Amino acid sequence: MPLVRLFLPRLRAATAAALVPACLLAAPLALAAPQPPAPAQALTRQAVAAYDAGAFDAALRDFAKAAEQGNRLAQFNYAMMLLRGEGTPVRPQEALVWLRRAADNDMTHAQFTFGELYEHGELVPRSLESANEWYRRAAEGGHVQAQVELATNYFTGRGVARDYGKAFQWYSRAASAGDGGAQYIVGSYYERGEPGVVEKDIEQAKIWYARSASHGDPGALAKLRSLLEQGLKDKAKANPKGAGAM
Repeated sequence: MPLVRLFLPRLRAATAAALVPACLLAAPLALAAPQPPAPAQALTRQAVAAYDAGAFDAALRDFAKAAEQGNRLAQFNYAMMLLRGEGTPVRPQEALVWLRRAADNDMTHAQFTFGELYEHGELVPRSLESANEWYRRAAEGGHVQAQVELATNYFTGRGVARDYGKAFQWYSRAASAGDGGAQYIVGSYYERGEPGVVEKDIEQAKIWYARSASHGDPGALAKLRSLLEQGLKDKAKANPKGAGAM
């Protein structure tokens, strides 16, 4: 199946991540998209259970029914099964239709997946501009991976005009959401400062390097130690008598 690449999200991981939003579909004013009927949610949960049990035929059938009723998780997972040929022959063009419905239904992971498809030129013509537009939609909806991708593309000027300010904005949002790599980059922004974007602030740099280090990033830990050691040296220079007394 040459069209189905490994960068596509694993269905099981996607369902686990999206079950909570699916449960929130009944909450008033929680989503801009129309709310699917309750039976669609039950069908989707039933399909997830069938998929986890390896009953792909049943999962495909129930995802299809729930997708028709407007459940965005079902639309996304149905698209993934069509792409992988699970319980059916591979049907990439139909998969794209359902993936687009999920994306237009404000499912950020579907939007992020479209960004990946356009970035890699899989199933659609390769277009970095289109990839960034989909990343932006997902990022605005709170998708952390999309925020990091968009930030990196602004930082490098990949498919968009280089803009360190927008890069910092999106890295900061991803960092605040707990992404360790983004936390390291935000720390580096504060460590060196960026004219017109952010003032140099070593204390903030320490905070963000510490947060990144808590995820096990050895580079962030090394940066944090270096800044702490430099701080001690600076204090010793400023107060040599006090340093000698120690």
